[in-house]
Amino acid sequence: MSQSKPSHPAEATRVQVTQTPDYRDSYANSVQVRVSVWDFHLVFGTMTPDSPEQMNFRAATGVYLSPQQAKALLHLLNQNVAQYEQEFGSIGLEPVRPSGPVH
Repeated sequence: MSQSKPSHPAEATRVQVTQTPDYRDSYANSVQVRVSVWDFHLVFGTMTPDSPEQMNFRAATGVYLSPQQAKALLHLLNQNVAQYEQEFGSIGLEPVRPSGPVH
């Protein structure tokens, strides 16, 4: 029994993107990342100061990714951030201050 080969390479495969009826664009200025052995859970939301000592994170959307998709996203973000910085200049970051235990 022989196996047939695809008529074109995988990199030539076209992907058609269709939005579901409940698709929504959102804005997030903060993301929390939770990791387990099975997946990565990204929680997007907005961080606003309630007072000089207190920040409020309003979670809006959670997305679960497989470890493979998380790594693919990391690669795509690295490429796009590098292109952005080449076009518009370096992106500055505030120092990250963990608010709880870091695992």
